[in-house]
Amino acid sequence: MKPLPNEIVLRPRFQLHIPKNKETVLSKFERSKENPFVTKRLDEHVFIKFNKKENHFWSPQLHIEIDEIDEISCKLHGVFGPNPTLWTFFMFVHFIVATLFIIIGIWAYSSASLGKTYHIQVGLMVLLVLIWFVLYFAGRSGKKKGQPQMQQLLDFMRDVIDT
Repeated sequence: MKPLPNEIVLRPRFQLHIPKNKETVLSKFERSKENPFVTKRLDEHVFIKFNKKENHFWSPQLHIEIDEIDEISCKLHGVFGPNPTLWTFFMFVHFIVATLFIIIGIWAYSSASLGKTYHIQVGLMVLLVLIWFVLYFAGRSGKKKGQPQMQQLLDFMRDVIDT
């Protein structure tokens, strides 16, 4: 597996070939009880996140899917991501900003077509663009704050697999 880059992509993904049986690897994750991690298994999926004490607003989680290749090996697919509640909130706010931008843009075009002033609409559209930039930089800042925990999750996953 390649080391994680210093810059975090939106949802970093990786794959590992493991020379162990799928059920053996899944049961290792199921039995792992190490602070500050919380591990949950659902069929071939394993979710690893931080306990409430260590969890903060930008804490990442690791979703692992383990596919069987044959009786003696399996392939692990991992995805780092933000807390689903945080992800949903950010997508909702982006959707609202985009929708308002389109609506105000239509209002500005209608006003311009009718020969009325449209300065307020253009000002609101500029404000929405600024809000989008604030959301973008808040997200980038959150990714940087979550990077050390992302490395902890990766190290924990490797420890569980290697035992």
